[in-house]
Amino acid sequence: MNEKQLQQILTNVKDGTLNVEEAVQQLRHLPFEDIGFAKIDHHRTIRCGFPEVIYCPGKTAEQVAAIFEKLAKTGQNIIATRAERSLFGGVEKISKLTGLRYEPEARIIVLEQKPIESRVGNIVVVTAGTADLPVAEEARVTAHMMGQNIDLVCDVGVAGIHRLLGNVQQLRQANVVIVVAGMEGALASVVGGLVDCPVIAVPTSVGYGASFEGLSALLTMLNSCASGVTVVNIDNGFGAAYAASMINMKIA
Repeated sequence: MNEKQLQQILTNVKDGTLNVEEAVQQLRHLPFEDIGFAKIDHHRTIRCGFPEVIYCPGKTAEQVAAIFEKLAKTGQNIIATRAERSLFGGVEKISKLTGLRYEPEARIIVLEQKPIESRVGNIVVVTAGTADLPVAEEARVTAHMMGQNIDLVCDVGVAGIHRLLGNVQQLRQANVVIVVAGMEGALASVVGGLVDCPVIAVPTSVGYGASFEGLSALLTMLNSCASGVTVVNIDNGFGAAYAASMINMKIA
């Protein structure tokens, strides 16, 4: 349930088109609905501006489908992250919902129930290499579903710095830049020194042995000498996009 729906219920009670008992029935799942294996946070949209997001690892197709169906009743757009294609196949088969789709590179299941209203101002996602694209796509799809204008600039890592410099103008027009990089993770510092907006760095687990599955990139980004660079967890494209969207919504 979002703020507009809540306002409509209260308006209907006020003008007499909805009685108190019916209103209570509609509000009975606020702030959450207990379905045994999960407590569905229907109040999340009112508090945070976007519905609860389903994290798929560790959940069965039956559980994900049940959560999707409960959240879908709000009429909002819903996403489920870190979903393998086989899980999506199971959810699609079990669920009574129509319109579910799978974003394979992002590993996100999407239920788009209403038009996405694009906002003023851009978020730009930048990847150091092509191997970073799965995390970047998770960020792109998440921000898009949150109603953000978002662009993707791929494969502009520091090994060929001229590739990045060819995109500086686009980066400088952004409200927020998300930098996705593995290996040594130096790209975030370079971008941070070129733009006047917040930079959210996402270390990825891409790299050879001494990258320690993203730990090297994480430490490099945390120790960035560029002001305005903040860091999320390894491979956390979703978290970066959520934070960037919240910043962009305040600016726009």
